[in-house]
Amino acid sequence: MKKLIVPVLGIAALAPAGLASARPDATAHAAASTDSVSGKEFSLRLAKKSIARPGKVTFTFRNVGTIPHDFDIGGKKTALVRPGKTARLTVTFHKKGRFNYLCTVPGHAQAGMKGVFTVR
Repeated sequence: MKKLIVPVLGIAALAPAGLASARPDATAHAAASTDSVSGKEFSLRLAKKSIARPGKVTFTFRNVGTIPHDFDIGGKKTALVRPGKTARLTVTFHKKGRFNYLCTVPGHAQAGMKGVFTVR
């Protein structure tokens, strides 16, 4: 009977460790999203036009044009970015929806530097 008890105890002792490592960490947070944006006369191009759920997104805006541009979304905007330079903008989207983005230099949005980013 001792031979049967020892293997059973050995298996039982290993089971909780296996279960514990398979359980997700309750304090883990979703990773922040990133998106690349390029702007030039007169367009803005986002690598990703949407995210799957509300959360934080860091936009890396690169001015590939020949004059200064900025990037505005979710109530935040970059400073004017000189040609060939880059700026980062972090926005937290608290709810699902469609969010307009644009260059705020007068006349640039009307010329095509605008679009819609979607939070699903």
